[in-house]
Amino acid sequence: MDIIMTHEQTDFDGFASMLGAYLLEDRAYPILPNNMNRNVQQFYHNYRFELPFILPQALPKQNIHSITLVDTQSMVTLKGITRDTRVCVFDHHKKKDDFSSDWAYNDIKTGACTTYFVEHLIEHNGNLSMVQATLLLLGIYEDTGSLTYASTTARDAQAVAYLLSQGASLKIAADYLNPSLSPGQQKVLEALIQNQQVMELKKKRVMVSHADAEFLEEEVSSIAHKLCDLYDPDGLFLFVKTKEGIRFVARSVCDEIDVSNIAERFGGGGHTRAAAALIRKSEGNRKALQELEKDFIASLDDFINPSISVKQIMSTNPLLLEPSTKLQEALQLMQRFGYEGFPVVQENQVIGLLTRRAVDRALSHKMDVPVKSLMEAGNYFVHPETSLEELHQIMAKSNWGQIPVVNKQDKKIIGIVTRTDLLQAYSGIQSPENGKMDLSSLLENTLKPNQMKLIKMIAETAHEMRMHVYLVGGVVRDIILKSPILDLDFVVEGNAIELAHQLIALYGGKITSHRQFGTAKWFLEDSRIIVSDNDANSSSGLPKSIDLISARTEFYKNPSALPTVKLSSIKLDLLRRDFTINTLAIRLDGKHYGKLYDYWGGLDDLNDGIIRVLHSLSFVDDPTRMLRAIRFEQRFGFQIEKRTLELFEEAKPLLKQVSGDRIRHEMDLIFRERLAVDILNRLQQLELLQAIDPDLHFSKKNAITLQAAIENKAGDGWALPSKVGNSSTEIVILYTIFLCMQAEKSVQRINKRLKLPKVIQKSISQARELIEKMPQLIDQKPSEIYYALKNVPNHTLFAVQFFFHDNHKVQQNINLYLSEWTKLKPYTKGTDLKKLGINPGPIYKSIYQQLISAWVDGEIISREEEADLLQSILTKSKKTN
Repeated sequence: MDIIMTHEQTDFDGFASMLGAYLLEDRAYPILPNNMNRNVQQFYHNYRFELPFILPQALPKQNIHSITLVDTQSMVTLKGITRDTRVCVFDHHKKKDDFSSDWAYNDIKTGACTTYFVEHLIEHNGNLSMVQATLLLLGIYEDTGSLTYASTTARDAQAVAYLLSQGASLKIAADYLNPSLSPGQQKVLEALIQNQQVMELKKKRVMVSHADAEFLEEEVSSIAHKLCDLYDPDGLFLFVKTKEGIRFVARSVCDEIDVSNIAERFGGGGHTRAAAALIRKSEGNRKALQELEKDFIASLDDFINPSISVKQIMSTNPLLLEPSTKLQEALQLMQRFGYEGFPVVQENQVIGLLTRRAVDRALSHKMDVPVKSLMEAGNYFVHPETSLEELHQIMAKSNWGQIPVVNKQDKKIIGIVTRTDLLQAYSGIQSPENGKMDLSSLLENTLKPNQMKLIKMIAETAHEMRMHVYLVGGVVRDIILKSPILDLDFVVEGNAIELAHQLIALYGGKITSHRQFGTAKWFLEDSRIIVSDNDANSSSGLPKSIDLISARTEFYKNPSALPTVKLSSIKLDLLRRDFTINTLAIRLDGKHYGKLYDYWGGLDDLNDGIIRVLHSLSFVDDPTRMLRAIRFEQRFGFQIEKRTLELFEEAKPLLKQVSGDRIRHEMDLIFRERLAVDILNRLQQLELLQAIDPDLHFSKKNAITLQAAIENKAGDGWALPSKVGNSSTEIVILYTIFLCMQAEKSVQRINKRLKLPKVIQKSISQARELIEKMPQLIDQKPSEIYYALKNVPNHTLFAVQFFFHDNHKVQQNINLYLSEWTKLKPYTKGTDLKKLGINPGPIYKSIYQQLISAWVDGEIISREEEADLLQSILTKSKKTN
């Protein structure tokens, strides 16, 4: 049999989730919990005849085949559970570290677990009774605070709308959402009020209290709710001694206090805003309760994160204007960098703000005045330590959308913070350490030992030089996806070239640098990098070189041009990336080691499998990003976000303006992908190949042939080199297959458009010629086939064979050519002919070809027969002469 279970001390979300799971699979038995919150108990008592729950003792006496566990990751024991019982968990709480590897886990990313089941009920178009719809509504409302908690999602609201359309009663729900306290609960409330301690930690008002309540039969959560209503603390922590043990209940109303982490300390869990734990004490007494509370208060400060300050959301290295700056110069800066406002500074003092609106108005009136005449005068600024609340007030007072950030010590302007930064921080989008995620363990479990040693060398050196250093982009994406890590990309807030010079001074190696771009390449070949003793290969996991790049921002003078760069902050550096999934950064220096920085929502898109650009002009800035989007979409099995896909249509014509070198670089990367055929099919579907060149197509025959080449690597018999000229042999083969079936004029134009290397052009030409000849060669003598193939390089022949994958005769001839015919060598040498009195000349080649042909055609099979044939050839030659 199959059953459905939830946690003890069941709330409405757990209870409603069981109902939802049952409605989706009515063959399973939803088990009534032993202990339920009082309001849940009352609802069940009033409507039990319309609900499907059964008592554990009423179950059939059978083994339990599977358990659906909802709204929890902990399971009570039950008769009938065996080693073979499958457990499938549906939960919206954070996955526990000790979660059983034998269980299936479904991570529900909604404010209430119930929402997940309602969504699936919508898909099934099932009708709900009023009681069913109301219970499901209660499940969502209780865990989202009637859709008011920060954890609430749009999906929760959509589920509520559906339930209301199904007849859910808000009047009935209201009776159970805020139940009055029982006499016992009222008594505990009074004790908690009497024992309360209120303190301020890191600018957050926190209440801690305890009560001895072994008489209490009901839940503590309702009492916590009343205390929150009465005192409105930022954080509430209660220790209530009951018969089962000490119940720890925690509530939070702010991001800085994550009570689920705190509850985990006591073996419990929950949400960031509501959590609980049961602390079982073998020698529980009043003194132990107070000692527990005392120890908790002593360590509480460690669990409260500092409030987000301006320092965490500002951008460094701001562009500043002098009062005398000309209007046209200011306009160029705005167009280049896309900023809406620039601080105006005189002698390092803020005297005003120039806005884009003021510049546009001046231009409309054809004014030619200095910045001083257009700026909004004022001396508004904040410090890095300024809270978001203070920043909000200053913005409201000044009506400035951009506020300079001034260092308290030296009074220098070190950054700028915008209205967008503030809004994103308030909405939780731009917390630089998204959810304060620590990826240090994932980092060390994913990377190889040598890669980690290299990272720590760079991090320690940067820290000593007071620079911030980050792993960025694709490497962070791949670490989170647990994909193989091939390249390590480092961004430095500071001078990357100075850091590189310090690294070679400490560890050796060589560097090349480009001061214009603030980049350095460190070649590791001659460096003194310490290698772990247990590594058989000393270079395991290490690239030949690594790039160190100063954080920068960039602008494009015109569509598809290469960017112009300016040193900047990590936030603006990440903003210049192609897609949100590539905007993640892991900080490596000092105490920040392992912290994930996610300014642009990359982690959510990575988890949701979405490819999304950062702004609407992304493809205008760099049209090759469209090719990259398709490559990532197919490689990871992601989807391109709807708006991003719409932007393709506007930007496709710009691909014609992109240089052939850049297009070919993207095509090379596509050919290196395992799913290259899927990528090319998608490019064909979206007409991106035709946007590169009108004659560039990818047909079904192309797809079949190319896929066969990718799946069938060349064996030893082919004797293929790793490179042909400067090009990878594999890339030459794939280009040959991709292009050799195009019309000749088209191929010539595509060769020129993509600036294909001569070796690829030659291979395509030879392949086209051989493909045309091959049908006529099938019935020719072996020697005719031999000489037709002899001048074709093996890599081209390898490509051509896939066009005849279903032609047994062609395949047989190619195999004979490789395995037998090319190994046949006449015994007769030039020296032998010379001894016979034959002068060197074209006759040598003619004799040699006749001997080879005879061997290949099987006309001779021994040295003696070759000698006879040679004599015959010479006799005929003499007669002719």
